Amino acid sequence: MNDDALSALLDKLCSGDDVAAEQVFLAYEPYLRVVVRRLLPAHLRPKFDSVDVVQSVWADVLHGFREAGWRFQNPAQLRAFLVKATRHRFIDRVRQHRRATSREERLEGRNVETIAPAHDPRPSEEARAGELWQQLLELCPPAHHDLLRLKRQGSSLAEIATRTGLHPSSVRRILYDLARRLAVSQTGPA
Repeated sequence: MNDDALSALLDKLCSGDDVAAEQVFLAYEPYLRVVVRRLLPAHLRPKFDSVDVVQSVWADVLHGFREAGWRFQNPAQLRAFLVKATRHRFIDRVRQHRRATSREERLEGRNVETIAPAHDPRPSEEARAGELWQQLLELCPPAHHDLLRLKRQGSSLAEIATRTGLHPSSVRRILYDLARRLAVSQTGPA
């Protein structure tokens, strides 16, 4: 877009025309994205999107035109202001993320299998586990609740048999029957 067309749009923008604001944004957006990309080091490229920075600046510019009465004499003055605002916004974003990015480690050259996954269940998983536990207790006779609690704690069949006085095959059968009842209750009778 040439300077004469931009000057006409700038006049409309200064008077609060939303269509002109969109056209001015579309005219300057590619240039401002290049400004951000040139500032962006390779290690930060996954963290920042040039579009996000430019849109954030543009939202503030529109606010400035509408609320603070900003005015620019010509397109070159607006472009210089937008470049400076974009650089400052980018620097602010880098500073906001500096602490987090300084703690990150690259996975290249590391054996991914040796990295332990998170052990904390998500809240939805905890809720589902609680519901399942209640359902198991309801399906299980009260005499077998201790057996079920021991299994929940990770005890082996032999440990459960020793602590409950039951034979290991009886423990296995009780748990199998409970699993079958649970399956039937969730899907209905076969």
